[in-house]
Amino acid sequence: GGYEISADQKKMLVKQNGKYAIIDLPSAQVKLDKSLDLSGLELLRDPHAEWNQIFNESWRQMREFFYAPNMHGQDWPAVREKYKALLPYVNHRNDLTYIIGEMVGELNVGHAYVAGGDRPQPTHIKTGLLGAVLKKDQASGYFRIEKILNGQNWDKNLVSPLQAIGVDAREGDYILAVDGQATKNLRNIYSALVNKAGKQVRLTLNSKPQMVGQREVTVIPIADESSLYYYNWVQGNIEKVNEATGGKVGYIHIPDMGNRGLNEFVKHYYPQLTKKALIIDVRGNGGGFVSPQIIERLRREIAMITIARNTIPQPEPSGLFYGPMVALADEYSASDGDIFTYRFKKYKLGKVVGKRTWGGVVGIRGPLPLIDGGQLYKPEFSRYNVEGDEWIMEGVGVEPDIFVDNDPAKEYAGIDEQLNKAIEVILEELKTKEKTIPPHPPYPDKR
Repeated sequence: GGYEISADQKKMLVKQNGKYAIIDLPSAQVKLDKSLDLSGLELLRDPHAEWNQIFNESWRQMREFFYAPNMHGQDWPAVREKYKALLPYVNHRNDLTYIIGEMVGELNVGHAYVAGGDRPQPTHIKTGLLGAVLKKDQASGYFRIEKILNGQNWDKNLVSPLQAIGVDAREGDYILAVDGQATKNLRNIYSALVNKAGKQVRLTLNSKPQMVGQREVTVIPIADESSLYYYNWVQGNIEKVNEATGGKVGYIHIPDMGNRGLNEFVKHYYPQLTKKALIIDVRGNGGGFVSPQIIERLRREIAMITIARNTIPQPEPSGLFYGPMVALADEYSASDGDIFTYRFKKYKLGKVVGKRTWGGVVGIRGPLPLIDGGQLYKPEFSRYNVEGDEWIMEGVGVEPDIFVDNDPAKEYAGIDEQLNKAIEVILEELKTKEKTIPPHPPYPDKR
């Protein structure tokens, strides 16, 4: 894990598997026979002196690395003095974080983050969740399984507990008891699932709200259902688009522009290459750095058609989408989600439907660690247009071609007016822009 050699080059301090040892300078592979006892190692610290140093370092880091040397017009030394006056009253790391956050907030820029640090972390007790919508039956008092969220139980991040192999649970069943505790007298069934995430739990189920004919199943609840809700939302959107377009239009949602977003793009893009049109949804996109890769793939243009024996003609180069596209964006399309939307419009890949994007594109690199393990993210690089006369996106975002604001009540009820508009737009586009690969010409006769 790491090492330090003494000044006389005779000894070496080694870290291995979370333990430390001092050994003679080795000439072969290091093996730790005895590790140092660090149980009595203590450090006397002056938190107020630490907080003062962290405050000043944060101010200096912004002064030296902020992308705009004019500090967005702020008198940066004066800003320091303004907030320095509050330092004597800091008595908790959260106080310091608040003050630094307010100070860097004077720059009026996105991606100016301060976080972490040496502060007490309470132990969080996780409630077990069943990956299902549960509703109390007023007549019997028991809880009814209204909906079981679909999952992919081979993926540890998409486990739906009630769909696990051997769990005989169905929508419409009543949960009569949890680990033998009757649910009819519970106001909230989750009170019986506190601290049960990742642990085996016995559920007593029946198709009727009665104990006669009941059955018992063992489940392992999860701590977080958000990935299941996301998965079901995406699958539901794919079904809506398929149904509304007769299977002619594909749908992809990209949740961020990092590893997860790239994986989601690859997972859904290639299986839909034979569709006639495509809706790319970056609503709620949390940003990242892979939008150039995705845009480059979407920009591929057909140059020829390839065919082999016993196959159908395919556009070349491979992996291109041959047909019109529409993008969906909203106020939560952030950072690289902003940039994706900008590029999509810049390259005229199709219309953008939805709302103006977040508007935060002054980028950050990894933070330099502060003395107590905290982090300060410095906005270090920005973007301007190719004409060189305007800074773009930051604080403004990207305007859609067609503005649609989802009604929250309708959205909660499952009515997505932005998606409906995108379907309407792409169907209209298909009337004039649908593309068909022509059949191959007669095979050459070389006689």
